[in-house]
Amino acid sequence: MLTLQTLRNDREGLISAYKARNLDVTEVVDRILELDSERRQTQKQLDDLKHEQNQASREIGELFKSGEREAAEQKKTAMGDIKERIQGLDAVLRTLEGQQVDRLLELPNRPHASVPVGVCDEDNVVLSEEGSRPELGEDALPHWELCEKYGLVDFELGTKITGAGFPVYRGKGARLQRALIAFFLDRATDAGYEEFIPPLLVNADSARGTGQLPDKEGQMYHCAEDDLYLIPTAEVPLTNIHRDVVHKAEDLPIKLCGYTPCFRREAGSYGKEVRGLNRLHQFDKVEIVQIQHPDKSYETLDVMVEHVRDLLRALELPFRTLRLCGGDLSFASCLTFDLEVWSAGQERWLEVSSISNFESFQANRLSCRYREGGKNQLVHTLNGSALALPRIVAALLENNQGPDGINIPEALRPYTGFDRIT
Repeated sequence: MLTLQTLRNDREGLISAYKARNLDVTEVVDRILELDSERRQTQKQLDDLKHEQNQASREIGELFKSGEREAAEQKKTAMGDIKERIQGLDAVLRTLEGQQVDRLLELPNRPHASVPVGVCDEDNVVLSEEGSRPELGEDALPHWELCEKYGLVDFELGTKITGAGFPVYRGKGARLQRALIAFFLDRATDAGYEEFIPPLLVNADSARGTGQLPDKEGQMYHCAEDDLYLIPTAEVPLTNIHRDVVHKAEDLPIKLCGYTPCFRREAGSYGKEVRGLNRLHQFDKVEIVQIQHPDKSYETLDVMVEHVRDLLRALELPFRTLRLCGGDLSFASCLTFDLEVWSAGQERWLEVSSISNFESFQANRLSCRYREGGKNQLVHTLNGSALALPRIVAALLENNQGPDGINIPEALRPYTGFDRIT
């Protein structure tokens, strides 16, 4: 959530910045500022009345002390009107504050100046490409056929038990999942991240704090009876660990990581792009999160991007790095880099990680601050997938297939306990 100070101090710059998202926020910004003006005027009237009430109370006390009971009672009766006006203004103030917060919650984050203008993923900017794309023969298979051939993932069984988008991993497929999770977590803890195992359900305050609500309400699984949400990413519980916390500046950065299953409805997805492991309703992911000083957050973003690149290098996967355009940015992100791996069996790029800087957008919702120079100030929050497993598995299987089996990258072999899938 943007701060009111940002809207007050830089209205024109703010409206211009949203053009990268293809949004005209003039009406919304002006309405927020209008509500802010009304709120401040109401607050002043309320403060003046309370001051008048306090002054009258002191005068009534003095009249009683001096024995002027009749004058005191008359003044006390006159105060009844002030009390009613205070109650009325209190109600108006609460309404204005609620309307203002509702409008602020609907406004996505301000994109960073480096975010390119664009409408969709086709407008994202490719910054670099690394690694050699494998050349496979005509008999090369997509991962869903490899999964069936080697008994790694049973999609039909998942559909039977739950529904489409909930696969069952088995045998070496399950072992490969477990190996990747351990590998990613070990790399994260080696980089100084503290590991957590957080809850898989969160309350509405937590989902609102990281920006999933109200923006992604229809995409989250909701347990109505308990008013709890299944997490779409470990970002939500991990970041909310620091909700309503004031940190010492010298304690920053705070680095967290965690493995969780993730749950997403992914409504409106059809065709080849959702086959096999390409798009699931339940999938596994290791997430890295940092709570950082605002002066260092973009330097930290670069470090986090490089951390994920190193994971892909270790897995010997060809990948490319993209800077997302405004139309493809998430609701809460200021700047996002996507990493995509080459899928040799499908002959296309698959997104496997998004690494984002949210600046103070989430921190303002979370009331997460640091104290420096005698003042509490908003931190910056960042996170990244390190990594999401389904498409990594898809690329590993497709890129490393041969006529008589699938090779396991050397870095993973200590975790899988086997060198090949045959």
